Amino acid sequence: MAVVAVVALWGIPRTQSATGTLVVTAAGRTAGSLPSATLMVRQTDGSWSSVGTVSGVVPQAPKSNQLLTVQMQPGAYNAVRVGDDVQPVSVTITAGQVEPLLLGVDSGHLIAGGVYAGNNDFNLGLGELGGVFVSMPGFDLVDQSGHAFNISSIAGKDVVVAAFHTTCHETCPLYTALYLQLAKRIPGTVMLVEVTTDPTTDTPAALGDYAKKTGASWTLATGSTEQVAAFWKTFAVELASGDTHTSTLALIDRHGYVRLVHRGVPSVGTGGAMAQHDHQPTGAQGLHELASGGDGWGAPDVLQELLTIAGPEQAAATGSGTKAPSFSLTATDGARLTLADLNGKPAVINFWATYCPPCKTEMPLLQRVSAQYGVRLVLINEGDGGQAARSFLSGIGIHQGALLDSDLSVGRAYGVSALPVTVFIKGDGTIAGRQIGQLDERVAAAQLSNLTTQ
Repeated sequence: MAVVAVVALWGIPRTQSATGTLVVTAAGRTAGSLPSATLMVRQTDGSWSSVGTVSGVVPQAPKSNQLLTVQMQPGAYNAVRVGDDVQPVSVTITAGQVEPLLLGVDSGHLIAGGVYAGNNDFNLGLGELGGVFVSMPGFDLVDQSGHAFNISSIAGKDVVVAAFHTTCHETCPLYTALYLQLAKRIPGTVMLVEVTTDPTTDTPAALGDYAKKTGASWTLATGSTEQVAAFWKTFAVELASGDTHTSTLALIDRHGYVRLVHRGVPSVGTGGAMAQHDHQPTGAQGLHELASGGDGWGAPDVLQELLTIAGPEQAAATGSGTKAPSFSLTATDGARLTLADLNGKPAVINFWATYCPPCKTEMPLLQRVSAQYGVRLVLINEGDGGQAARSFLSGIGIHQGALLDSDLSVGRAYGVSALPVTVFIKGDGTIAGRQIGQLDERVAAAQLSNLTTQ
């Protein structure tokens, strides 16, 4: 509906062909209102220009309320201001074209990271504000320089965040190597962050010393025991010291939503990026993981996933056309299922785990849309035990069993490195498409419609 509403504006007569049209709309996570305030946009030279006055009802997303339509000279802008609230956003006004701008509003103020521009982001924003994606809870940490690190710090950036601590000599050196690789290749819109799991040892001073000795140019964050524990609770990561902890890497999009989760050890190769730092020598288990390639995912995968987050519809529309790998797995109810048991009918295979926040939100949508199109939904759990998987499914109202990929072999066969991943299988057993990260309803419906009309 949002796209239709925006496209309909093409019918508006234009008295100045050299201008573009900015359409300002508001929505919120809950219904509310926006008091009268001046909307301003920031030019690339840092100066501000007034656009007009905005005010009115703010409906709960995915509904929205159009506040203002204005003709503007072509140009690029990198932030908006409403009253005293400022949020980064890339707004491009093009002659003869319509640029939608969605303001996420809560209690009369802009939501941090909740401003969206352009058709794709406009619709993404309605999905995010409407609860389609899992929002990163607020947190209050500090970085190695003692500066505040919180939700506002990451607004407008896609974030790669990993668990580590400075006295770990097993998997943490491999994460350091991964980040050294990523730091050379990520665009300026991406922020690299490592958050400690040992806040008692890892004070800001300790993190600063670690950064100097390892060449870490990214953000290292810590806080009180309570603050760090609260941060990692979202990802089911416990505080830990020494050489044992839950190795986790997550991707958070530029609006503050958790989109992907990696568990395990990255593959970093055996070359220059894995230089041995005197400050962080690699232990026996780490050297074994290094030699064996970890869990098979590395910098190229993370970089591709960042592209997926930036353009989920394009990523979801591609398909390999290869045969779906066969499998034979036991389900949470004790039954066994193979790929051949699908009897040549189209299916959706969803790879998930209990520690994955996006999986929790995505699965009810997948179940509902799959039933709507008459397509079999196959849930494959990656690495959790049967009881944990059953409790998870029951807790979110999913009343079907899941297959248990205990050794992750099926996931590897399907190229799964992060979660969630959804694979769309044609009736002839070939892969029609895949989605890395959480689906929204439009992408799911498009993929399923494609499957059922072939």
